[in-house]
Amino acid sequence: MGGEVIVFVSFFLVAFGIFYLHYTTRNKERLALIEKGADATIFGKYQNREAPPVWKVIILNLGLLMIGIGIGILLAASLVSLFDLDEEVAYPATLFLMGGIALVVGFFLTKKLIN
Repeated sequence: MGGEVIVFVSFFLVAFGIFYLHYTTRNKERLALIEKGADATIFGKYQNREAPPVWKVIILNLGLLMIGIGIGILLAASLVSLFDLDEEVAYPATLFLMGGIALVVGFFLTKKLIN
């Protein structure tokens, strides 16, 4: 019982440490640039153009993930029926594979949407 609690607490401590380190480092870098006289507009990601709304990016990625999961289920059912594969192996493997491929495609489409 004690081991699960230690793992759970340490996971959140590591996540907190990463976020804390990221934000404090970013803050120090920005303060140093401002002290040297840099323009504050360099901190914006989209200086000359509008950023796409967040909801469009979320809908795009969720839609592609659902399509990938659906294709993964169909592919797993086909593999099980055609090649007599183990269901316990075929379904999770194809779901993760197709879901991951869908998220990578979503990343590149979001990148194209931003640029």
